[in-house]
Amino acid sequence: MSEYTNPRSPKDEIQGIVYLPRLCDKARLHAKGELHPDYAPNLGIAMDQWACELFRVSYQEVVDKLVKENFTDEQLLEWLHADHYQPSAEEIGWWNSYMRNRGFRDDLSDLLKQRKEEAGFGDRDELKAFFDFLDADEGRS
Repeated sequence: MSEYTNPRSPKDEIQGIVYLPRLCDKARLHAKGELHPDYAPNLGIAMDQWACELFRVSYQEVVDKLVKENFTDEQLLEWLHADHYQPSAEEIGWWNSYMRNRGFRDDLSDLLKQRKEEAGFGDRDELKAFFDFLDADEGRS
């Protein structure tokens, strides 16, 4: 068994918000040394950053709550809503759609194609967006 643990799927949700549980897992696993080093270059950027931007908070503030104060996912979301920003249902719907479709016919399409090729998934046409790719790459599909 590997000494590293994969974070939850980007498709997992908390209170209807995709990706946030994955961000929480990545921060906690990284702090414990249980996140594969390949994830380190992207911590706090790309999807992590976009999740933080939804709540108008810095990645480091989120990490501090999760790691230093040992917040649960639910406590983190309550804190984000109370101390930072509570997006409307429409904003959450838009953001979820945006996140679920990153890499599908957009500015990240070429990067997704490259990542699929590097991972040996070049022939997997069903992997249409980064969420699909991440699940496949981490053994979930």
